[in-house]
Amino acid sequence: MGFEYAELILMRIGAMEITLLLILALLIFGGSRLAGLGKALGTSIRDFKKETSGANDNKPEDAAAKAETTAPQAAAPVENTSSGEAPDA
Repeated sequence: MGFEYAELILMRIGAMEITLLLILALLIFGGSRLAGLGKALGTSIRDFKKETSGANDNKPEDAAAKAETTAPQAAAPVENTSSGEAPDA
């Protein structure tokens, strides 16, 4: 019973501990670098959410329909104009 109680006390993180961690991070990384890290983390989370929500939207039927509509069209045959004359219109 003593071990469980000690484990519970160690697992509690309060406002004082969070404040101490933020101050240490500010001292280690500096203000501008810490702001850049926060911006990069926010962008990464936003991109991850966008990709995971987009993965649910793609259905196999939609992918097949999109492939059919984006298939390249066959080009019209090109006439040989190597004689230097323009083709008749």
